[in-house]
Amino acid sequence: MHATPRNSKVTSPGPLSGIRVLDLSSYIAAPYGCTLLADQGAEVIKIEPPQGDNLRKYPSTLQAEGRAFLGINRGKIGMVLNLKQPQGLEVLLRLVRAADVLVHNFRPGVPERLGIDHEALKQHNPRLIYCTVSGYGETGPLKDKAGYDQVLQAMTGVCAMQGTAQDPKIVYGSVVDYYAAALLAGTVSSALFQRERTGRGQYVGISLLRSALAMQSARFVWADNEPRQMYRDMRSGGITGLYPTRQGILYISANTPHFWAALCELVGLPRLKTDPRYETVRLRAEHADELVPQLREALAARSALEWETLFGDRVPCARVLEIEDMFDHSQVLTESMVHTFEHPTAGHYRGLSSAFKFGDAAPSLPRPAPTFGQHSDEVLAAAGYGADEIATLRAAGAVC
Repeated sequence: MHATPRNSKVTSPGPLSGIRVLDLSSYIAAPYGCTLLADQGAEVIKIEPPQGDNLRKYPSTLQAEGRAFLGINRGKIGMVLNLKQPQGLEVLLRLVRAADVLVHNFRPGVPERLGIDHEALKQHNPRLIYCTVSGYGETGPLKDKAGYDQVLQAMTGVCAMQGTAQDPKIVYGSVVDYYAAALLAGTVSSALFQRERTGRGQYVGISLLRSALAMQSARFVWADNEPRQMYRDMRSGGITGLYPTRQGILYISANTPHFWAALCELVGLPRLKTDPRYETVRLRAEHADELVPQLREALAARSALEWETLFGDRVPCARVLEIEDMFDHSQVLTESMVHTFEHPTAGHYRGLSSAFKFGDAAPSLPRPAPTFGQHSDEVLAAAGYGADEIATLRAAGAVC
């Protein structure tokens, strides 16, 4: 796939086919939100500064390219622009005039200094959906502060929930970032839908703070006169959790009457399912100290794999596996979630094919994350720049 002029856009299967996204962001939340747009068929041009996306420099056992960068930026075209150079800014403005969406996660004040704030860019393209990802939002005492996933975890109670306020635990895997990415993809899609009705673009704001609180909506409720420690409501049914087995660890979730009865029967504790003391989720939570030791003793009789097989679809459960196990997992492969990419420097690697499936369109072949500045010339040529003009831009340090 190559970048093409506005009147001849690249199209690929998916509801956002024909939509062009300029991704000026870095790290995880905003870039992966743009990847989710690419998964839906949008053409995403990742525009990096001369120093590159910092995610390229994160620790990785891969030598040629950072693993995180490859995973976060699949499906994109890549170019490098120096927006501090007048010629680089002019290139961006030309691209903006032919774009549908622009996404960035610059700190407050930076877009204004660069001349790419919403007010400035909508003068060039009033149909533009202008999306920003910030740490704390557009207003308030923290609006100028840098925000990162685990910083927001600590602030919003996620760490205290995983452990306690005195012994907090980080949830690794950038869960706040990825939830923000999902919000970005959904909100930008909604803004594009509204644009079809009104003909006008608009500002879209995503923040890690809103993301961290939104993903805790079941806990973020405090009634009048209620004491602190609302986390107690989300400790499920007392028996839900991780259990050691003869070999391996098993997670069990059996909160409904049907699943609870099946669990008791299959582990050899049928008396528990008819005991009125354990009739409901709330009662089982209240008697967890009595139930959990019995379940642990019963589950020690078999391996996690044996229990997983025995439970089948009667009891929701899963063995504790590692991410590497997913590359060859039968369910993952049947769902065609793994694709083999061919990368110019990293070579062949397997990764996620797409986060979506659309029934009325055959999936397109996903493309690997771009190398640094891989498609700069293609994007410039598609925007109408001639070979001599591109050479001049390079000589001036406006593009790489």
